[in-house]
Amino acid sequence: MEFIDEQLWPGIVGNWLLVLALTSAAFGAFFYFKGTRSEELLRERWYRLGRRFFWIHASALIATVVLLFGLLLTRQFEYYYVWQHTNKALQNKYIFASFWEGQEGSFLLWAFWHAILGMFLVHMARKHEGGLMFTLLLIQAFLGTMVLGRVIYLPDLGIDFTIGSNPFLLTREHPNFVGAPFTKLPDYLAGLDGRGLNPALQNYWMTIHPPTLFLGFALTAVPFGFLMDGLLRRSFMDWMRPALPWAFVGVAVLGGGILMGGAWAYEALSFGGFWVWDPVENASLVPWLLLTAGAHMLLIPKKTKLVLQLAFLFLIFAFVFVLYSTFLTRSGVLGDAS
Repeated sequence: MEFIDEQLWPGIVGNWLLVLALTSAAFGAFFYFKGTRSEELLRERWYRLGRRFFWIHASALIATVVLLFGLLLTRQFEYYYVWQHTNKALQNKYIFASFWEGQEGSFLLWAFWHAILGMFLVHMARKHEGGLMFTLLLIQAFLGTMVLGRVIYLPDLGIDFTIGSNPFLLTREHPNFVGAPFTKLPDYLAGLDGRGLNPALQNYWMTIHPPTLFLGFALTAVPFGFLMDGLLRRSFMDWMRPALPWAFVGVAVLGGGILMGGAWAYEALSFGGFWVWDPVENASLVPWLLLTAGAHMLLIPKKTKLVLQLAFLFLIFAFVFVLYSTFLTRSGVLGDAS
């Protein structure tokens, strides 16, 4: 059946961009890793390949973000993500909030900030480039799987699961609507309106709070990446100085994002106080505390063995707890409380 006014090309392009972003991140990470393990004469060749794949990845990812924004802005309800987070009555000033309301948009936002940071780091990291960009691209490959939305079905092996959740899934193909009467009408889009944005999120704080928070999350990966470079090169001290300013930028940005979330909680008038608001949002405080502690370890002039161990511990766990807070956000384990 041919559906009237249904635009399929954005979904086709978007899915190819997602695959390109994932594969290029994986290849870039591989080439950077090879560079860190190679002799000096070969190292630059591997790094050059890694840079090329990074730029392919960053371009594909940014194009994906722009494409999804375009679908939300033009209310293309044939796509489930657009239907789920917008409707015809939604003001355009909340389109940004609708972009990162769902899992797919929030992961794309997080990966977008990593790509932007990578554009600076690929030029600024110098001798730390290999391990740092390897770490960043490996994280990007992981985030790419979160929006891939591919079904792995091998009945002979008893395997049937979906990798990630795809932002370009068609509404009529979503499990909630398969077989629904309206999906059998060729002009179903004429009378279709979206579910709309959660009223609690229709607030100006939700336009600036999530991107600030996710930029803070992304910044925790930078000192973690410098640390990983030190481990890969078995140089346990020289990564600390270049990691220091990035750690404190992360402290400032993530702290600002938490405060913005607190301001939103008061304006929403549904939480009852700063520390009574959404437990998912409160989970972002733990990475901030760990990152702050790690940044101060880097400040200590005399780098003793204990200081080095604490710096490793705090900066690793700052990043790990970012992943943990993301798990709390998107796994549904706090569905009754959040």
